[in-house]
Amino acid sequence: MIRSPRDVVEQVRRMVAGEDGRFADLFAPDGVMRYPFAPPGTPSELAGRDAIAAWFDRAAGTRDLLRMDGVDAVVHETADPEVVVAEIEHHGHSTALDGPYRFRALGVIRVRDGLIVSYDDYMDPIAMARLLGRTPDLVAALSAA
Repeated sequence: MIRSPRDVVEQVRRMVAGEDGRFADLFAPDGVMRYPFAPPGTPSELAGRDAIAAWFDRAAGTRDLLRMDGVDAVVHETADPEVVVAEIEHHGHSTALDGPYRFRALGVIRVRDGLIVSYDDYMDPIAMARLLGRTPDLVAALSAA
């Protein structure tokens, strides 16, 4: 069965929640993941399922900094049947903040034959740095620029 873009967003939501599967497995072999507002230490583009898998395998430890109590996704369909805009929000407790958090990102996701061929992930790098306790890294990167 081929998954629709809406079905794929639900799989992304489940993956973010830690309920199911590996993120890279949702991508076509030549799929591309982009971070238009990439925080320091994050590549602006990952080309290919293998590169996406390697990146997320290395970044897996950051998940230990959060206790997610819930993950929601809202899907907005576009005029292009392959493309959806997804609002994905998670909330819970951040170890770095030593308190509650709420974080939202927008994804522009193109799905073909049930697999992601491109995913542009728009997230707030300042909020992400705070959430993970990496504000000094962000300040250093901005100061160097």
